Amino acid sequence: MNFAFTPEQTQIRDAIEKICEYFDDEYWLERDTHGGFPTEFHTALAGDGWLGIAMPQEFGGSGLGMTEAAIMMQAIAESGAGFSGASAVHMNIFGLNPVVVFGNDEQKRRMLPPLIAGEHRACFAVTEPNTGLDTTRVNTKAERRGNNYLISGQKVWISTAQVAEKVLLLARTTPIDECERPAQGLTLFYTDLDRRYVEVREIAKMGRKAIDSNQVFFDALPVPQADRIGEEGRGFEYILHGLNPERILIAAESVGLGRCALRRAANYAKERIVFDRPIGQNQGIQHPLAEKWMALEAADLMVFKAAWLYDQKQPCATEANSAKYLAGEASFDACQQAVMTHGGFGYAREYHVERYLRESLIGRIAPVSPQLILCFIAERVLGLPKSY
Repeated sequence: MNFAFTPEQTQIRDAIEKICEYFDDEYWLERDTHGGFPTEFHTALAGDGWLGIAMPQEFGGSGLGMTEAAIMMQAIAESGAGFSGASAVHMNIFGLNPVVVFGNDEQKRRMLPPLIAGEHRACFAVTEPNTGLDTTRVNTKAERRGNNYLISGQKVWISTAQVAEKVLLLARTTPIDECERPAQGLTLFYTDLDRRYVEVREIAKMGRKAIDSNQVFFDALPVPQADRIGEEGRGFEYILHGLNPERILIAAESVGLGRCALRRAANYAKERIVFDRPIGQNQGIQHPLAEKWMALEAADLMVFKAAWLYDQKQPCATEANSAKYLAGEASFDACQQAVMTHGGFGYAREYHVERYLRESLIGRIAPVSPQLILCFIAERVLGLPKSY
């Protein structure tokens, strides 16, 4: 049993850290204040080929695994970019996995290289206002018209829809009352986000202003059959192939953000003098920070266990969900403690930790609530009866 990263994996982390040095705390504070997609950051990663880290080599990617992707995304978050930086690129890592797995050769050659090169940005449109986490109840409809589909409906909390050229979209092609099971009759598309048929309304929100979140309205969006991924009616099955990677990456990013907050808190505690001594000399400051560090490191072990299992093509839903839960909670606790360590200055934007705290909530809420993860573990691992 070896917990050490390989030399190649360490090189990935070093290379990402070097890129992130050009995008310091002031860069992300500016983005958090005024918004605007971090195009320069996205372009820098694309220029060095990082946007295709887990994409097949034959389409311009690096062909690496989820472990390497998690190392990369954790390094981005830990640099101080947090979820503002990570969310700008992690759609490339997990979002198009259904295309990689279920797309035909023509689709892969057409769809993947522009995304890897940074020429296209994509959004992931599944969640709807009245369905929440019950994805099988998606109401957006795709009606077949000859060689096209016409898609109408509404999605919500769709990241980067303001700037995206493409959309991975789940819609219902067969009414739910005509299906044997609710999960049937859903179809997956990857197509142009044609603004003539799509209205995008940005949601004002608590944090991560650099990455827009939106309500998206589709009004008879024409989608060619060539943009349908896999078979009609099997879309729900297909998107499941992106869910475990998404949880693993969110967890890795949460750990990175928590580490960043703790590092800033520890440095402040060494320098802040009160009653003629650094506040970090007081156990009331030391012990909470030490506890948060241990919680983050424990979560990190689950992150990379889940990533390893995924790369070995072994079942990893339990570990991926557990990693997301543990990392989300540990990150929030670490960021909150960082604010408290700074005292009143923790509430000031110039010290950055209040931004980290706001962003840490993303890792708790998305892409699945901590309560549903607890239900999953209770039912699937402990064998308890389903509670909902």
